[in-house]
Amino acid sequence: MTALAPSLTRFLGEHLPRDQRASPHTCDAYAYSFQLLVTFAGQQLRKLPSQLEVEDIGVSMILSFLDHIEQNRGNTARSRNARLAAIKSFFRFLEYRVPACLDQSLRIRAIPMKKTDEALVASLSRAEIQALIDAPDPKTISGARDRAMLHIAFSAGLRVSELVGLRLDQLDLRSPCVVHVMGKGRRERMLPLWKESATALKAWLAVREQRQDGALFLNAAGSAMTRSGFEYILAAHVAIAAKTLPSIAAKRITPHVLRHSCAMHMLQATHDVRKVALWLGHASLQSTEAYLRADPTLRLEALAAGTAPTLRPGTFRPPDKLIAMLKQQRRS
Repeated sequence: MTALAPSLTRFLGEHLPRDQRASPHTCDAYAYSFQLLVTFAGQQLRKLPSQLEVEDIGVSMILSFLDHIEQNRGNTARSRNARLAAIKSFFRFLEYRVPACLDQSLRIRAIPMKKTDEALVASLSRAEIQALIDAPDPKTISGARDRAMLHIAFSAGLRVSELVGLRLDQLDLRSPCVVHVMGKGRRERMLPLWKESATALKAWLAVREQRQDGALFLNAAGSAMTRSGFEYILAAHVAIAAKTLPSIAAKRITPHVLRHSCAMHMLQATHDVRKVALWLGHASLQSTEAYLRADPTLRLEALAAGTAPTLRPGTFRPPDKLIAMLKQQRRS
């Protein structure tokens, strides 16, 4: 029997951040997934989580756990798949370190992901983006910061982790202004910014408190901005923008919607999905194809390029009322 705690500690504390170079957000998400799993397994087996063994986490236990988080915790199929992906990653890690668990690992890794609906991505129109960026008051320090954050989040199509993780040394404000982004999967990309984005950034840097940690965006306490902090700021400005443009109120606007909006506007401008993938830092075009499904302009162009089948000319003539009555009488 193999104790679970030491292997799980090495996986989360060493393998993910050091070997896989996973982001802090990914490490947190994996740790929370296992917090839920070991709590559930401990309750089922009447053991303390620290007393669990790797052999206790079998296929039947994992399937029961996945059903539990869907039915009792209300998790969506996407959340279920994310928890399962974390578990599979851990058992893949064990394959080379605990050979006795190889058969168990292979059976767990064979558990299929649950199919999910592929909904169209949500995005904002040009007018809605403008209303949102106009919501902060640039005459205040927080307003200058918020306007810069919203502008660069949209114009660069940044993930929220990329946005709040930006540092001063990642900016080059010479013309053209360029931001160096460290993206998901340790993929780096250099993004030129609009002059308006550079202007908003310079306005924020002019009033930004001087800090030694080098974080570009700071919260009210003078510390680096957090994901939840930006989500709170975004929600506040969405409420303000909705007063001038009511259509915003009907949409659920998250930080990722700004990234989707950037992708949709770029796709409509360039009609090149490869450029969109490079801009967003996607590892493959498969991730970018979601924007093709959501963009109606490409389908309209395809429709206009084709030729519709012709219709034979003719005018509808209603049947004679007497004949219709006689036919009805025959049926009865």
